[in-house]
Amino acid sequence: MFDSLLFDLMLVILIGILSQWVAWKYRMPAIVVMAVAGLLVGPIFGLINPQESMGELFGPIITFAVAIILFEGSLNLDVREIRGFSKPVGRIVTIGAFIAWIAGSLAAHYLAGLSWEVSFIIGGLFIVTGPTVILPLLRQAKLKPRVAAILKWEGIVVDPFGALLAVFAFEFIKFINSEVTLNALLLFFAASAFAVIIGWVAALIIGNAFERGSIPEYLKAPILFVVVLSVFVFSDEIMHETGLLAVTAMGMKMANMRLTTLNDVRHFKEDISVLLISGIFVMLTASLDPKILIEIFNPSIVLYVTAMLFVVRPLSIWISTIGTDLSIREKLLIGWIAPRGIVALTVSGYFATILLEKGYEDAELLTALTFALVLSTVVLHGFSIGFVAKKLNLTTTDESGVAIIGGSKFAAELAQSVKDTGNEVLILDQTWAGLAEARKLGLSSYVGDILSEQIEYHIDLTPYRYMLAMTKSDIYNAHICADFAPDLGRKNLFQTAFHVGRDTEGFTITGGQSLFTPAISIYELEDRMHAGHGIRKTLLTKQYSYTQYLRERDDKSILLYILRADGSIEFFTPKDELQATAGDAIISLTSPAKTIERVKERLEEEHGEKKVPYEQLEELFIEEPKEEKREIPGASPMSTINAK
Repeated sequence: MFDSLLFDLMLVILIGILSQWVAWKYRMPAIVVMAVAGLLVGPIFGLINPQESMGELFGPIITFAVAIILFEGSLNLDVREIRGFSKPVGRIVTIGAFIAWIAGSLAAHYLAGLSWEVSFIIGGLFIVTGPTVILPLLRQAKLKPRVAAILKWEGIVVDPFGALLAVFAFEFIKFINSEVTLNALLLFFAASAFAVIIGWVAALIIGNAFERGSIPEYLKAPILFVVVLSVFVFSDEIMHETGLLAVTAMGMKMANMRLTTLNDVRHFKEDISVLLISGIFVMLTASLDPKILIEIFNPSIVLYVTAMLFVVRPLSIWISTIGTDLSIREKLLIGWIAPRGIVALTVSGYFATILLEKGYEDAELLTALTFALVLSTVVLHGFSIGFVAKKLNLTTTDESGVAIIGGSKFAAELAQSVKDTGNEVLILDQTWAGLAEARKLGLSSYVGDILSEQIEYHIDLTPYRYMLAMTKSDIYNAHICADFAPDLGRKNLFQTAFHVGRDTEGFTITGGQSLFTPAISIYELEDRMHAGHGIRKTLLTKQYSYTQYLRERDDKSILLYILRADGSIEFFTPKDELQATAGDAIISLTSPAKTIERVKERLEEEHGEKKVPYEQLEELFIEEPKEEKREIPGASPMSTINAK
């Protein structure tokens, strides 16, 4: 009844996306969930076999998917980020990658029993460390900045080149075995150079078209998608196996063109990448032959995986970092953490098909071998990174950094107060204009969507213990808190109080904790800032207690957070009654009258009996409210309210 290609395709995509959701919901590595799901519906219960049902379409689908995945990954390879690399990072992505290639190839030949050709190809592919897997691990483990940066950028830089190294290894091995002549090998390198040119030219054309406005917004993503596939096919038709190089070059060029419109298609890139990775991974695991699956437990493969974990990776890190300032503890952690990801498995499936067509029968084990290494590294590294990092004292769990989502005058002033405490602070907004106040104060800021999967490629969120969602969209704030709850914990996620309006009509999603005491919306906070309210710090002493402070404070003041004596901070919420002791400081948003009164007292103390006119102080501290256009959430762009 359901024995059809259409049903198989639907089931593959459904299982892949459901696996992603289950992984997010229960804080599990997505690759593990997808692998188990694919094995259950494929070789274990035999519900589907995508390779059989798709026939000749199976190979092209895998090939197209790998091309798009590599293009999307190379879009994150911004040279501006690489220029800041320290010495150890540069060594690891060059010398370390080369050592890992050679040592991994030797292990594949002598331990797994693969031919030299297949060994060197798979050895080149396994230099990748899976950025799609390692980035979530870094966020959960909260490593110290330098270690986290090394692991993060190693994965991003090396990932696009793993497949290319495998391609070059394949051609070189054929030359060594006299399967091709020197002229043919030189022709391949010439075709590879031509593929790079094709990718760069395509990037220039499409990038300039985006910038000039020659392509409408609704067509940007589809046209980019078509151009990527066209570049891949055109290059591959000229010379087989150069298509991957062309799309990688295209992505790298676009990443470094400083395109202002590149973010316009980021959601499409992420969505199509997640969809393809999920579907392709399930297709590959579901197509595994049960006999090959049993081979995973073959002693030679187990020995190979063990060597990759405990010999090849540590050896490449220790040799490549000789003469650098990395400590022994840092080398130990970096030498242990190297999870292979979905890209490694999808690309290995691509090469397995090619090598089998070329007559390399041992290539049949590539998918099983890759699956064994991927699953082992993800499980072992994923569940041990936090424990090992703590034992080596390489975590930053005691930090009280704050990430504020939503740029506004109040957000900037709040961030400045947090920065003055010595804690890390970062403001993110989806528009450049929204960060104007943050830039005036010289605060760290970033333009982007915090819900974007690619945000972790560009900023490191590990130093930030708290996240405050303070945009003017209550629904967006709640989605932020829901999305980061598995990583930060709901107790560290906050959002401003709901603003009465269309934005919250029928809204039921549980967001973060309400910010401040009493809870107040971002609109009201902004109105108070324009009315002259200011953020004030009050130090508690044995003579001036917290109880006395609460009794004497202005009724209009808003309690923001407590700065503890040890430098940590805790935010006020309506539900939790925080207690403060001598040595702590209360940070609050106070009315201009209270601020003026305090300043007047201080000035009169400095000037003796000379009185300072109240009107002069009032002119200094009360800012004339400015007219602003407030968008009504959920309304059309033309619907505004003029507010003072």
